[in-house]
Amino acid sequence: MKYYKWSLLLLVAGLSSCSHSINKNSAIDSTLQVKATSILENKLSELNALSGQAIIMEVQTGHIKAMVGLERKDSADYQPCKNFSQAEESGLMPPISILAALETGKVKLADTVDVGNGIYIYKEDTIKDHNWHRGGYGEITIKQGLACSSNIAIVQAILKAFKDSPMDYLKHLHQMSMGDLEKMKGFENLQPISFKTNDSIWHDTDLIYTCIGYNQTITPIQMLTFYNAIANDGKMIQPQLYKDSTTVINPQIASQANIDSLKQALEYVVTDGLGQPAKSDKVQIAGETGTVQLEDGSYIVEFCGYFPTNVPQYSIIVSIHKKELPASGGLMAGDVFRQITEYISTYNKYFNSK
Repeated sequence: MKYYKWSLLLLVAGLSSCSHSINKNSAIDSTLQVKATSILENKLSELNALSGQAIIMEVQTGHIKAMVGLERKDSADYQPCKNFSQAEESGLMPPISILAALETGKVKLADTVDVGNGIYIYKEDTIKDHNWHRGGYGEITIKQGLACSSNIAIVQAILKAFKDSPMDYLKHLHQMSMGDLEKMKGFENLQPISFKTNDSIWHDTDLIYTCIGYNQTITPIQMLTFYNAIANDGKMIQPQLYKDSTTVINPQIASQANIDSLKQALEYVVTDGLGQPAKSDKVQIAGETGTVQLEDGSYIVEFCGYFPTNVPQYSIIVSIHKKELPASGGLMAGDVFRQITEYISTYNKYFNSK
């Protein structure tokens, strides 16, 4: 693949303080890097997308096995992306928000919420589900809300947990080491995960947008690190560009019971929810879809997850930036995720499906 060598050079130059030479101790699997680049490039071309990233990490070690970034500039061809530290809003926040709510003990995934016709008015703000024009989902559980990407279900769950003390939401994110994801060795250019508010005081109206992915910015590698912790039974591992010793960021980001509940919900997203395009006949997958519209009207569509679900070995994030509708994290990013997982499960000599 013509982009392979240069994409690795740019990866090292853009994210670490190391030299521009490719270290023999690199964790990157060259064959997987080439295949992931090809899969992502084909999807970007199909969608006429602006850019995309695909990052593959070993769950237990944090080794980055492939890290692909492609963008279209002046020409019709996609070129290696120089900046893996670009932070954007992300529709992958809901599972993280729900995990914070579960930790309060005030919310359970089996709780029922009424999302009505898909339009929810809270004070002077209006939150809509993606199917509002089709009449909404009505009464659903929070688990079903995650599976069908119901913004209203997530907002209601978060208000139940944090309405009276919105700052506690941020405190729970901090306890789950969200703030530590800006200090990762080898990724010195990463910016702090930011939460935008109108003043220094956090309100419940700030809460309802942040919990579903707005009013905050995060990079794909930071988001993948959090999802990898979920796959790793709550143990957050430092991503490693090189085969260095494994570094633990947080030995347990949340209680084991709540991690187990969320893992079951992420499986359900793929078996019964909007993550079904990521489902594979070759290996069982868990994950979440995400779609957000940026201020300029463009969209970020994403899928982040891990496999196999019984003993996770790899976590992957796919993030695609495109100009206009249609925009679907499941159909677009989820399809790239599925193709990569099927390649790994079929051809990777290190993969153990047992």
